[in-house]
Amino acid sequence: MGRKAWLFSDTTKGAHASSVHYSLIETAKANNLEPHAYLTQVLKKLPYAESVEELEALLPWNIEIEDKSEEINNAGD
Repeated sequence: MGRKAWLFSDTTKGAHASSVHYSLIETAKANNLEPHAYLTQVLKKLPYAESVEELEALLPWNIEIEDKSEEINNAGD
């Protein structure tokens, strides 16, 4: 996914940040989540996560089944 996009990473930190985003997006897809809806949900909840368990709950494979369908249904809103 990032082959040509790496050409636009000016720094090592920029390339690392891009790889983190690509990893989250592809992992969301692998877990049948719509990436935009998943990232929106994570970015809303991330500031309030105070423990490792709360952070792990935001990973794509830890999202509850009902949250998956809700996120997919809300993606069109």
